[in-house]
Amino acid sequence: MKLIDKFYECVSNQFIRFVLVGGLNTAFGVGVYCLAIFVGLPYFIATLLSNVLGVMFNFITTGNLVFNNNDPRLIFRFVTAYVIIYFVNTAVVKLFILQGLNSYWAGILATPVVAVCSYGLLKTFVYRKQKETK
Repeated sequence: MKLIDKFYECVSNQFIRFVLVGGLNTAFGVGVYCLAIFVGLPYFIATLLSNVLGVMFNFITTGNLVFNNNDPRLIFRFVTAYVIIYFVNTAVVKLFILQGLNSYWAGILATPVVAVCSYGLLKTFVYRKQKETK
């Protein structure tokens, strides 16, 4: 039995898999950033590298472990979804700041809202099931 099959067996709920894989993806992105800083790259290069490699890693892990879809043609939709998610995240943080929260709390409280939006967008826009044609 493949490791992916065991993961599906242990975690049957797709949204829970999304949250768990999100933790893995976050650890990867932070790891890339820290490694880049450690080897002496400036923070803006480390951030760029972390984001580019992070989106590629997220595409693979989210597609395989959450939506059971590894079609490489979906990368353009995936990147588009992440651009939309960025703007949603920024807007939600801004709304919390306008309510009087500081930037730290605004970002923390925006996370679950953005996670639910991200899941919905990835499920319906990127990894939607194609209708079968006769």
